[in-house]
Amino acid sequence: MLLDDQKILNIRKKRKISKGIIYIQSSFNNTIISLTNLKSEVLYWASSGSCGFKGARKGTPFSAKVAIDKVIKFASDQGIKTLQVIIKGPGPGRETAIRSLQKSNFEILLICDRTAIPHNGCRPPKKRRV
Repeated sequence: MLLDDQKILNIRKKRKISKGIIYIQSSFNNTIISLTNLKSEVLYWASSGSCGFKGARKGTPFSAKVAIDKVIKFASDQGIKTLQVIIKGPGPGRETAIRSLQKSNFEILLICDRTAIPHNGCRPPKKRRV
């Protein structure tokens, strides 16, 4: 039991990292934000659902702002100064998350959009008839 507690403490120790990467995966139902180091090892993550929002409120810009604020607080506690931002997805939370990052005191080196665009891939669903 004591060894397990020591492992948890070692994992949560404050690491001095100067650079990080933030991945923002924004869909219409949720926004997931991950903070990684340059080796792509996840240091911290937050989502609209993990911040206490349920149902349709997970897809709102406000819930994305709450999630990114949680990640920003952790990153500043870790001593991260510069960030790269990689965005995926067409959801409503992406613009709010980027705006919050730009207002924070981090130096943003890169903002990259990696939204997947099909080259005539799957057939889209049929149009709704109401």
